[in-house]
Amino acid sequence: MGLFDAILGNSSEMDLGELQQELSPILADNESVQMGYKLIRDMFVFTDKRLILIDKQGMTGKKVSYHSIAYKSMTHFIVETAGTFDMDAELKIFISGTEQPIVKELKKGTDVIGIQKAIANFSL
Repeated sequence: MGLFDAILGNSSEMDLGELQQELSPILADNESVQMGYKLIRDMFVFTDKRLILIDKQGMTGKKVSYHSIAYKSMTHFIVETAGTFDMDAELKIFISGTEQPIVKELKKGTDVIGIQKAIANFSL
């Protein structure tokens, strides 16, 4: 992913080998990374067992939030694509037992279709 894409917020698919190695400390035994998307510093990682939303925080990115969502707990999801005047797309994931969805804003140019297809493939 080039600097221009990063500034605009465009997502890119990540190398699975590198991602598997980077996340190996937090992956369960026999859990493997299936695909991942990087959006500036944040990531959407799809394993064979769960979706991991990784949010690097602060100026240095040393503080990291890992939000794991088991596919079986997803009840439904909504993807709103960017419009002419609205520059951002939006992803909402509804989890059983919670009222409010997890909401992620995706900058225009993000592979919204790829992320939507991945969620559908793993959760349905």
